[in-house]
Amino acid sequence: MSWLEALILGIVQGLTEFLPVSSSGHLQIGQTLFGIEGENLMFVVVVHAATVCSTIFVLWREIAKLFNGLFRFRWNEETQYIVKIIVSMIPVAIVGVFLKRQIEDIFGSGLLIVGICLLVTAALLAFAYYAKPRQKEKISFADALFIGVAQACAVLPGLSRSGSTIATGLLLGNKKETIAKFSFLMVLIPVMGEAMLDLLKGNFSEATSGISTISLIVGFIAAFITGSLACKLMISIVKKGKLIYFAIYCIAVGLLAMGYALFW
Repeated sequence: MSWLEALILGIVQGLTEFLPVSSSGHLQIGQTLFGIEGENLMFVVVVHAATVCSTIFVLWREIAKLFNGLFRFRWNEETQYIVKIIVSMIPVAIVGVFLKRQIEDIFGSGLLIVGICLLVTAALLAFAYYAKPRQKEKISFADALFIGVAQACAVLPGLSRSGSTIATGLLLGNKKETIAKFSFLMVLIPVMGEAMLDLLKGNFSEATSGISTISLIVGFIAAFITGSLACKLMISIVKKGKLIYFAIYCIAVGLLAMGYALFW
């Protein structure tokens, strides 16, 4: 992977991580168009780490408030919120421990599965757009678990993590801005944990990953900058309830990906 390809794919990752169109699906589409064989897990981990950093950069006030409340060592609103985030991570942790090999096989299965999952993402966004559930003041512990299940399902390439979690939260009756921020915060620890595990395994060396350090740095910077912009944009879009446009986009890209897989 050249530095230019890393730049383009980093921009794609940064934009699509927060917009509900599936970053993993778009990365796989981009790598296929560039003729890059298979999925470079090292590059995926690096650009995901970049979007984690962009989340922290955009939502640092909310994160600081949560930790400030946590270290008061009381069962206050901030502590409860953090526990809800931990509850939401349980499903994806189970999937990561017991189904990691199967998931890696799916990532190498081509664009057909990406296209199908993009259509599923579109359906979720459309349901969330047209559904009018009663608005709740706070995310419950049960809601956090259901949203976590949606995040675990979104490990499939083409099934948008932000789209799945935000749509699930909206269908459960949570407020738009509240669920958008919860969706972005709940992914921080799983992605950082995955990066740490790869670091401990020694998968960050150029010889092991097959990608140059320069390309990784370029990809990281591109994903961080575009991710910061997309994070702010997505919070605004969710507040305005304009998710239906992303459903239309996912249908178009999903059909194109399926067509490419079947006829090229």
